[in-house]
Amino acid sequence: MPSAATPRTITLLPGDGIGPEVTGAARRIVDASGARVRWEPCVAGGEAFARGIASGVPQETIDSISRTRVVLKGPLATPLGKGERSANVTLRGLFETFANTRPVRELPGVRTPYAGRGVDLVVVRENVEDLYAGIEHMQTPGVAQGLKLISRKGCEKIVRFAFEFARSEGRSKVSCATKSNIMKLTEGMLQHVFEEVAPEYPDIAAEHLLVDNCAHQLVMAPEQFSVIVMTNMNGDILSDLASGLGGGLGFAPSANIGSGVAIFEAVHGTAPSIAGKDVANPTALVLSAVMMLRFIGAFAEADAVENAVLVTLESHVHTSDIARVGTAVGTTAFADAVIANLGRHSRTFVPRAHKPIRVPAVPATGPRPGHRAVVGADVFVESTAGVDTIGTALQQAVAGSAVSLQMIANRGTQLWPSRAGETDVVDSWRCRFVPVAGELSDAQLLDLLQRIGTACPWTHVEKLNQFDGVNGFSKTQEGR
Repeated sequence: MPSAATPRTITLLPGDGIGPEVTGAARRIVDASGARVRWEPCVAGGEAFARGIASGVPQETIDSISRTRVVLKGPLATPLGKGERSANVTLRGLFETFANTRPVRELPGVRTPYAGRGVDLVVVRENVEDLYAGIEHMQTPGVAQGLKLISRKGCEKIVRFAFEFARSEGRSKVSCATKSNIMKLTEGMLQHVFEEVAPEYPDIAAEHLLVDNCAHQLVMAPEQFSVIVMTNMNGDILSDLASGLGGGLGFAPSANIGSGVAIFEAVHGTAPSIAGKDVANPTALVLSAVMMLRFIGAFAEADAVENAVLVTLESHVHTSDIARVGTAVGTTAFADAVIANLGRHSRTFVPRAHKPIRVPAVPATGPRPGHRAVVGADVFVESTAGVDTIGTALQQAVAGSAVSLQMIANRGTQLWPSRAGETDVVDSWRCRFVPVAGELSDAQLLDLLQRIGTACPWTHVEKLNQFDGVNGFSKTQEGR
């Protein structure tokens, strides 16, 4: 039965390559389920780039999404080596779809090394911050820098979403995977926020583990996981690993959910080599449409489509990318089979009792310190000289000023005043300066930069902040 009298309008982005074929299949199946939706087709990706739109997203598409708030999207192409920003990244940033949600589960008739082990997990990936903010600079002609930006607000939003998603599907455990043993401030922030928020969800077990151990455990015993929350890059990598547990990207749906807009898409790419041949596997996008139907409250229709897909796979009807016994059919015929199976129920799948997802609201401002102090500065300089020569020149440059040179490091290894091992160096050096007395003022920092410039070019500077007496920067190898 229809979920509502008034159809819900959905922005439809067919995408590039195999996109129009798989979105066409998903659209037909959703329509056949009886779901009350109205499609609003728009353009993004290749066609937009061809029109000279550098973002890959035309204004009319932005306007449509602003109205409908829900998107079903095919894979989008980004021209390589031409400077255009990914249309996918543009959409996520424009509409702050901060939570990338990728379920992975064992599917009937899909042969994997993990068949029979009950794999059923969801990777929840922060989708906006981290290295994917794309803030990069060349410090020197041979040294690149990328800024890994992690905010407390971003961490709290994704952690709370992970717990809320677990509740919406009746799941009993959330795992947080970070690299906080190395990146104590960035990755460590996600761990700390997770540990602060977890007690607010006493009905859900919570655990933290290092992300490399998580990768190991996903391969060794994936059935132990239910929901895993991670920062953007870690989640990107491990969600692809996880998709392999369930049969590959052809079966990997996903949702990009924000406070106001949700974008549903398959994880796979445009596969241009098979575009237009009616051989693409539409399962991932069809299952993404199932997630979309649940998001808009069409639970009965979502269950019907999900069961029809599972019954089709149980019947050994599949596209040619799946190596197993049975009948290999094309994209159109697979969609026809799913439509024919609407109303039937899987023999093997135990359904979950889904509830609406409560997207958490997080305050606009984070914690404010009672006292902030600038206790030094890390200044990156460019030089091909040896570390002792650089150290002597910098000491001479700041002689008689309000600061002193504390240490010099290269690629993270401290080399001055004590040389460590046999380090191969590059021409970018991190030099830590501390005030002779008290705090470092902006005027003193500007004077410092002018003095350094007489010795060698400086390329980047970071203040060393203390918040309420706690260092807001990483220690040197001497622990300061």
